[in-house]
Amino acid sequence: MDSSIFRQLARIGLGASIVCLGACASIMHGTHQDVGISSSPSGAQVSVDGQITGKTPIVSNLTRKDNHIIHLELAGYKPYDTTVTRSVSGWVWGNIVFGGLIGLAVDAINGGLYKLTPEQVSGTLISSGAAGIAPSRDGLYVTVVLSPQPGWQKVGQLERD
Repeated sequence: MDSSIFRQLARIGLGASIVCLGACASIMHGTHQDVGISSSPSGAQVSVDGQITGKTPIVSNLTRKDNHIIHLELAGYKPYDTTVTRSVSGWVWGNIVFGGLIGLAVDAINGGLYKLTPEQVSGTLISSGAAGIAPSRDGLYVTVVLSPQPGWQKVGQLERD
Protein backbone atom coordinates (compact mmCIF):
# COMPACT_ATOMS: atom_id res chain seq x y z
CA MET A 1 0.00 0.00 0.00
CA ASP A 2 0.98 3.54 -0.66
CA SER A 3 2.10 5.72 2.28
CA SER A 4 -0.34 8.46 1.19
CA ILE A 5 -3.23 6.07 1.91
CA PHE A 6 -1.87 5.51 5.43
CA ARG A 7 -1.60 9.26 5.97
CA GLN A 8 -5.15 9.75 4.75
CA LEU A 9 -6.45 6.99 7.04
CA ALA A 10 -4.53 8.52 9.94
CA ARG A 11 -6.15 11.91 9.27
CA ILE A 12 -9.61 10.32 9.10
CA GLY A 13 -8.92 8.48 12.38
CA LEU A 14 -7.67 11.67 14.02
CA GLY A 15 -10.74 13.59 12.83
CA ALA A 16 -13.08 10.87 14.11
CA SER A 17 -11.27 10.86 17.47
CA ILE A 18 -11.65 14.63 17.82
CA VAL A 19 -15.38 14.44 17.07
CA CYS A 20 -15.87 11.53 19.51
CA LEU A 21 -13.83 13.12 22.30
CA GLY A 22 -15.11 16.60 21.50
CA ALA A 23 -18.30 16.33 23.52
CA CYS A 24 -16.49 15.44 26.73
CA ALA A 25 -19.22 16.46 29.20
CA SER A 26 -21.95 14.69 27.21
CA ILE A 27 -19.91 11.51 27.26
CA MET A 28 -18.92 11.76 30.93
CA HIS A 29 -22.25 12.65 32.56
CA GLY A 30 -24.89 12.71 29.84
CA THR A 31 -27.51 15.21 28.81
CA HIS A 32 -29.97 14.32 31.62
CA GLN A 33 -29.60 14.31 35.41
CA ASP A 34 -31.52 12.50 38.13
CA VAL A 35 -32.98 14.88 40.74
CA GLY A 36 -34.52 13.44 43.91
CA ILE A 37 -37.77 15.09 45.02
CA SER A 38 -39.27 14.51 48.47
CA SER A 39 -41.75 16.26 50.73
CA SER A 40 -42.80 16.37 54.34
CA PRO A 41 -45.43 14.96 54.57
CA SER A 42 -44.77 12.54 51.72
CA GLY A 43 -47.28 11.62 49.04
CA ALA A 44 -47.49 15.08 47.46
CA GLN A 45 -48.22 15.30 43.75
CA VAL A 46 -45.11 16.39 41.82
CA SER A 47 -45.23 18.52 38.67
CA VAL A 48 -42.09 19.41 36.75
CA ASP A 49 -42.48 22.25 34.26
CA GLY A 50 -46.26 21.88 34.43
CA GLN A 51 -46.25 18.12 33.74
CA ILE A 52 -47.38 15.72 36.50
CA THR A 53 -44.58 13.21 37.12
CA GLY A 54 -45.78 11.27 40.19
CA LYS A 55 -45.89 11.50 43.99
CA THR A 56 -43.13 12.10 46.53
CA PRO A 57 -40.65 10.59 47.04
CA ILE A 58 -39.62 10.37 43.38
CA VAL A 59 -36.52 10.66 41.22
CA SER A 60 -37.03 12.72 38.04
CA ASN A 61 -34.68 12.47 35.08
CA LEU A 62 -34.39 16.10 33.91
CA THR A 63 -32.65 17.64 30.91
CA ARG A 64 -29.48 19.47 31.87
CA LYS A 65 -29.92 22.26 29.30
CA ASP A 66 -32.98 23.86 30.95
CA ASN A 67 -34.01 25.29 34.31
CA HIS A 68 -36.98 23.41 35.79
CA ILE A 69 -39.86 24.51 38.02
CA ILE A 70 -40.89 21.89 40.60
CA HIS A 71 -44.39 22.16 42.08
CA LEU A 72 -45.55 20.03 45.05
CA GLU A 73 -49.22 19.84 45.98
CA LEU A 74 -51.08 17.92 48.70
CA ALA A 75 -54.69 18.34 49.87
CA GLY A 76 -54.89 20.36 53.09
CA TYR A 77 -51.46 21.99 52.52
CA LYS A 78 -50.20 25.08 50.75
CA PRO A 79 -48.39 24.29 47.48
CA TYR A 80 -44.59 24.34 47.42
CA ASP A 81 -42.64 25.67 44.42
CA THR A 82 -38.92 25.75 43.74
CA THR A 83 -36.61 26.02 40.76
CA VAL A 84 -33.81 23.66 39.79
CA THR A 85 -31.26 25.75 37.90
CA ARG A 86 -28.50 24.91 35.49
CA SER A 87 -24.92 26.04 35.86
CA VAL A 88 -21.75 25.25 33.95
CA SER A 89 -20.28 21.85 34.79
CA GLY A 90 -16.62 21.27 35.61
CA TRP A 91 -16.43 19.06 32.51
CA VAL A 92 -16.18 22.24 30.44
CA TRP A 93 -12.42 22.10 31.15
CA GLY A 94 -12.25 18.70 29.47
CA ASN A 95 -13.77 20.27 26.39
CA ILE A 96 -11.32 23.13 26.41
CA VAL A 97 -8.35 20.74 26.69
CA PHE A 98 -9.54 17.89 24.45
CA GLY A 99 -12.46 18.99 22.34
CA GLY A 100 -11.91 22.66 21.68
CA LEU A 101 -14.70 24.70 20.15
CA ILE A 102 -16.38 21.68 18.57
CA GLY A 103 -16.76 19.97 21.94
CA LEU A 104 -18.00 23.14 23.62
CA ALA A 105 -20.55 23.69 20.86
CA VAL A 106 -21.85 20.10 20.98
CA ASP A 107 -22.17 20.14 24.78
CA ALA A 108 -23.81 23.57 24.81
CA ILE A 109 -26.41 22.48 22.25
CA ASN A 110 -27.33 19.14 23.86
CA GLY A 111 -27.02 20.34 27.49
CA GLY A 112 -24.05 18.18 28.51
CA LEU A 113 -22.17 21.35 29.43
CA TYR A 114 -24.43 21.95 32.45
CA LYS A 115 -25.27 20.51 35.86
CA LEU A 116 -28.52 20.98 37.77
CA THR A 117 -28.65 22.30 41.33
CA PRO A 118 -29.91 21.34 43.78
CA GLU A 119 -29.58 17.61 43.13
CA GLN A 120 -32.13 16.91 45.89
CA VAL A 121 -35.34 18.90 46.41
CA SER A 122 -37.09 18.55 49.76
CA GLY A 123 -40.22 20.59 50.30
CA THR A 124 -41.85 21.11 53.70
CA LEU A 125 -45.55 21.53 53.09
CA ILE A 126 -47.37 23.94 55.40
CA SER A 127 -50.92 23.25 56.54
CA SER A 128 -53.33 25.47 54.61
CA GLY A 129 -54.71 26.77 57.93
CA ALA A 130 -51.28 27.95 59.16
CA ALA A 131 -50.82 31.68 59.59
CA GLY A 132 -47.05 31.68 60.07
CA ILE A 133 -43.98 29.71 61.03
CA ALA A 134 -41.10 30.75 63.25
CA PRO A 135 -38.06 28.45 63.60
CA SER A 136 -36.68 28.08 67.11
CA ARG A 137 -33.06 27.51 68.19
CA ASP A 138 -33.47 23.78 68.86
CA GLY A 139 -34.86 22.98 65.38
CA LEU A 140 -38.52 22.79 66.44
CA TYR A 141 -41.12 24.80 64.61
CA VAL A 142 -44.02 26.75 66.07
CA THR A 143 -47.04 26.93 63.79
CA VAL A 144 -49.83 29.43 64.37
CA VAL A 145 -53.15 28.19 63.01
CA LEU A 146 -56.61 29.68 62.76
CA SER A 147 -58.30 26.39 63.62
CA PRO A 148 -56.79 23.07 64.71
CA GLN A 149 -57.17 19.97 62.59
CA PRO A 150 -58.85 16.87 64.02
CA GLY A 151 -56.31 14.52 65.56
CA TRP A 152 -53.97 17.26 66.77
CA GLN A 153 -53.01 17.10 70.43
CA LYS A 154 -52.96 20.34 72.41
CA VAL A 155 -49.61 20.77 74.18
CA GLY A 156 -49.88 24.39 75.31
CA GLN A 157 -51.64 27.71 74.93
CA LEU A 158 -50.40 31.28 74.80
CA GLU A 159 -51.89 33.73 77.29
CA ARG A 160 -51.75 37.51 77.59
CA ASP A 161 -49.78 39.13 80.44
